[in-house]
Amino acid sequence: MNTTDPARDSNGFLRDWRTWTPEVAEQFAHEEGIRLEDPHWEILSLLRVFYEHYDASPANRALVKFVKLKLGADKGNSIYLMSLFPGSPARVASRIAGLPKPKNCL
Repeated sequence: MNTTDPARDSNGFLRDWRTWTPEVAEQFAHEEGIRLEDPHWEILSLLRVFYEHYDASPANRALVKFVKLKLGADKGNSIYLMSLFPGSPARVASRIAGLPKPKNCL
C-alpha cells in the first residue's frame, strides 16, 4: 500500500471519494490480494449508494443489513461478505469502493 500518495490518507483510503474510478478499485483490490469479479462490483456499488445516502461508510453490521435488504439473505450475511472481502468486509470493501474508513474499524 502506498501511504505517501497525497490522494490517500495514512490508512490508504482515498481522501476524496469522488475521485474514485473503477481503475482505482482494481488497484486497491490488487493491494488487498483480491481479484474483482461481478459479485464484488455488486457490493462495491451498494457501498457507494449507502455512502451517498448516509454520508458515512457502514460498519460490518450495517453493511450486512443493507446488503440483505437490497440483495436478499443469500448475500446479506457475514459469511458471504467475508468470502468476497476477507478480514473486515466493511473496511476492505469501503477502501476498494473509494470511501472513507468506517468509524469503528481499526
